[in-house]
Amino acid sequence: MSTMPDDSGVPSRLERRKQRTRAALIRAAQRLIAEGKLNVPVLEITRAADVGMGSFYNHFDSKEELFEAAVADVLDAHGAMLDRLTESIDDPAETFATSFRLTGRLFRQRPQESEILLAHGPALLSSERGLAPRALRDIKAGVHAGRFHLDDPALALAMAGGALLGLGQLLRDDPDRDDARAADLVTENVLQLFGLSADEARAVCRRPLPDDAFGHP
Repeated sequence: MSTMPDDSGVPSRLERRKQRTRAALIRAAQRLIAEGKLNVPVLEITRAADVGMGSFYNHFDSKEELFEAAVADVLDAHGAMLDRLTESIDDPAETFATSFRLTGRLFRQRPQESEILLAHGPALLSSERGLAPRALRDIKAGVHAGRFHLDDPALALAMAGGALLGLGQLLRDDPDRDDARAADLVTENVLQLFGLSADEARAVCRRPLPDDAFGHP
């Protein structure tokens, strides 16, 4: 039986099974990371994924490699969501604000992803995947368009990232706090740090967000 895609490019049954196994391992790792269980044996991971022990080493050389893939999967999914939801926005300040406001809401809308982001927060600020490179891109675009008045976009990213991680921690520790209002207020303050007036920052953060922002896990 062939294990390669056929002429139509459709993966074979074996390839599809391998893809499902890898996805199950990644989902299990994400649950464990969110629960703070980083020192578990491989056997516990495979049990959580409901796959055989031997299947693990068909996909990953170590649990550290799996955990890296699990975090990368979260970052890529979140980055793809932001790209999709901001692709029609022309103003780089609004693009940045929309991404920041959406990510602030993620801490309540997707608690498992939130725990993963908070657990790896400092490292994610310099990651080449997920929110950080997109935020830096939008900050630079805002400077180029005259919307932001900054001398050091990398420093601006660090300040914004610290504010975002602080917001996430606050929302986790204070479940009664209005997450949408908190996210918008933090975004307003970050925009003012970047050079927008208070009135303009408030106007940007009052624009409606896409209705289906969290419709795609």
